[in-house]
Amino acid sequence: MREDAAAEVLRLRAQLDRMQGRSLDAPILPTHSALAGLLPGGGLRAGAAYALGPSTSLLLSLLAAPSRTGSWCAVVGVPELGAEAASDLGVDLSRLVLVPDPGPRWLAVAATLADVLPVVAVRPAGRVSDADASRFGARLRERNAVLLVQGVWPQAAASIGLESPEWSGLGAGDGYLRSRALTVSVQTRQAGVPRRARLLLPDPAGALAGIASERAVATPDGVVAEREPAAVPLLRAVG
Repeated sequence: MREDAAAEVLRLRAQLDRMQGRSLDAPILPTHSALAGLLPGGGLRAGAAYALGPSTSLLLSLLAAPSRTGSWCAVVGVPELGAEAASDLGVDLSRLVLVPDPGPRWLAVAATLADVLPVVAVRPAGRVSDADASRFGARLRERNAVLLVQGVWPQAAASIGLESPEWSGLGAGDGYLRSRALTVSVQTRQAGVPRRARLLLPDPAGALAGIASERAVATPDGVVAEREPAAVPLLRAVG
């Protein structure tokens, strides 16, 4: 009976993998702690594609942890991306490949890089068909690579966007922009409600950081606010 039950579990698991187009035991690449709680599995799942908003800072923040832990990363079709900005956001430049202008064959360039590098980011220069996305997805799963797309991508495992930005640092007509608070939103194909967290991107040091939340604490002198060190998702979906 136990052997039959185990075989049935394996059969159902394989069927689920085929339906979702991914492996449940695929490796997870690390990401910034402020983003980990928003992403399924706590990081970037090998074999998956993620659709991002237009923020280059968000893209670099997602590349930082994989590059620092030994994964080579490539960025295709983002000519304004600078090495200094990438370094400020924690990207290991010794493991970063830049292809600023891939030309009309940008999709083929990205696919070729995905054959040899574990993380590839691309800004599409045109619409991607469902068939092209399916072929690319099969290549990602075969190579255990991750695709980060700055734009629309069919069959993406999750869409990561930015909402409600607020800059700080300016005074009454003077001063400098120091940091930007914003909401990061992650929508997966399986969950109906997105996960959200309020973060700093950039913080005063130019990096990504969680925003501490205030918690009321009773003291002998009254009630005071105590700041918690970690960002807490504003809304977490089930599953």
